[in-house]
Amino acid sequence: MDQIEQPEAAAEWARGGAREVAAAQAREEAEQRAHEEAERAREVHLTMDLCLRIGEMLLSSGAGAADVTATMRSVGDHLGLRGAEVDVTFTALSMSFQRSADEVPTLLVRHVQQRDIDYEDLTAVDHLVRDVLTDHVDLWTARTRMATIVSLGHAFPRWAVTIAWAVMAAAVGVFLGGGAVVSAVAAVAAVLIDRVQLLMSRRRLPFFYLQVAGGAIATLLAAAVAATPIEVDPSLVVTANIILLLAGIGLMGAVQDALTGFYLTSGARLIEAMMSTAGIIAGVGFGISIADGLGVPLGQLVPGKLGSISDLPAVLGGAAVSAAAFSVACYAPRRAVVPVALTTAAAALVSQVLTVGGFGRAAAAGAAAFFIGLVAYAVAGRVKVPPLVVAVPAIVPFLPGLSIYRGLTFLAEGGTVVSQGILALMTAISVAIALASGVILGEYLAQPVKREARRLENRLAGPRLVGPFRAMTRAERRAFKRSEQRPGD
Repeated sequence: MDQIEQPEAAAEWARGGAREVAAAQAREEAEQRAHEEAERAREVHLTMDLCLRIGEMLLSSGAGAADVTATMRSVGDHLGLRGAEVDVTFTALSMSFQRSADEVPTLLVRHVQQRDIDYEDLTAVDHLVRDVLTDHVDLWTARTRMATIVSLGHAFPRWAVTIAWAVMAAAVGVFLGGGAVVSAVAAVAAVLIDRVQLLMSRRRLPFFYLQVAGGAIATLLAAAVAATPIEVDPSLVVTANIILLLAGIGLMGAVQDALTGFYLTSGARLIEAMMSTAGIIAGVGFGISIADGLGVPLGQLVPGKLGSISDLPAVLGGAAVSAAAFSVACYAPRRAVVPVALTTAAAALVSQVLTVGGFGRAAAAGAAAFFIGLVAYAVAGRVKVPPLVVAVPAIVPFLPGLSIYRGLTFLAEGGTVVSQGILALMTAISVAIALASGVILGEYLAQPVKREARRLENRLAGPRLVGPFRAMTRAERRAFKRSEQRPGD
């Protein structure tokens, strides 16, 4: 009996050992699967966080909601989050991803904390996106570079931005036909406005009050100069600084969002633009009241007044310098400043030719914007910046801010000038739509034209004085076509 039971016990012990081994292996496999699942969930979370940070930087710098959505989706698709849902509004960005129908989706939301236009960071983020889409960097390197972009300072010191605003105000004075005195007073007012607004922004005051302070400073300085023997037109001084205050308002982005179907973001940006303009009107009115109380009357302050200027080089030079100074004030890369100035001068020439030819203001502005959009894509590719960095500063001299200011002022006065205010606002709306639609149409046409020109260049590659000295091989041409078809490239 003992000899019979002994083999059975040994077999039972062996089966027990095998079960323990199998159970241990199952535990190890379960732990491995759980670890892999946690790693995949962590990678999904980090990828979504990177996309949201990129979108926040683009949206805060004035990019359209459609561009932000397309960029986030391109980065997400390339890093493995295919089919992710992206939602962009004026104040928040959200991104959700569900790997399968039976899994709970992951949702991340990021709020836009500030809206400072920063073209240096925008350019760095644009280069980062291109490196991600071309597999030059992976997720971990991209996150490190994104953190570096956010934490680093600027190439321009802050006092250089103040000087840039002063140069812009002086150039706008020339553009309006105000002469040397108006340009000098406008430059001094711009310096005071920038320093006061910087101090107020550090106290976390809303942007409306910053605009009130800017309008009041411009009006009071114009009154102070008018009280001296110096001959100056206060209306032109105030007008030049109003353009300065309106330059950073995202009116074109609001119209672009409306044209691309993002009506919620477009409405929010329009309300922000109207509130900023209302702050300027309140500041100018406050300055007039103080000047009258001090016994320094300004006389009839004409909103949006233009001087008598007939010198075309002065108009083109004023537009070019004002756009270049605005790009410097927004920390655009140095290599983009001169191309921005040249593009703006050419667009101003187009606008002046159409104006002389009898076309209306909206038609002239639309043609200039179309030219800017058509050229900005190629210029931006040459200087390696996003087209937004070229297009927005070039649009600044053509913004309908003066019409908005004039219309709201007339509406506030009431009486017989209400109809003039309504007409001015309708003109401003038509000009804004013409500017935004012209730039977008120019961009749409410029992209396929550049692709066709690149293909033609590849076919005609032969004896050349500069550039590649051999034509692309068939394998290289197939790889090039695949790179062109990548999302967001």
